[in-house]
Amino acid sequence: MKQFFSLISLVALVGMAVAGLASAATDTVTATVTVAYASVTLDQASFAYGSVAVNTASSTVNLWGGVGITGHNGGAESSFELSSSDSTGWTLSNANNTGNNYMHKFCNETAGGCTVPADQANYDANPMSTGYLTLDSSVAYDEDVAFQLQVLTPATPTSFVEQSITVTLQASAN
Repeated sequence: MKQFFSLISLVALVGMAVAGLASAATDTVTATVTVAYASVTLDQASFAYGSVAVNTASSTVNLWGGVGITGHNGGAESSFELSSSDSTGWTLSNANNTGNNYMHKFCNETAGGCTVPADQANYDANPMSTGYLTLDSSVAYDEDVAFQLQVLTPATPTSFVEQSITVTLQASAN
């Protein structure tokens, strides 16, 4: 009987030791998060290129004396992207040589090189599409980015009525 109680005591001790090894241990970590928000405003709500001949380029340089359109970042550091649109009678394209295809291009005025004819390569490098293209990949809070636009009318249009084109500036928090 004494052996029986010794065996039970031994089993109980082993059980307590195993229970002690299986007990949970905890620790904590503190995490912080900062909300990044994007905010952009434009200094121009609308403008008119005016009457532009067939197969001819016109730029916003002529409208504001080289200042351009200014986008202001009121949020976190962001990337600014531009897109354009089809109109009711014209289709945005990378070439204007057929039908009602027109081209819309942009140039980052803040980065320079948008105001003289020799700067045409800076526009040519940035033909807009209905998808977003980067204007500036790192715009700090409270910073402005100026840009110029250039439209190239269709070479062989069939639609000769006034066209309304939307240009969208999007800010995406980095």
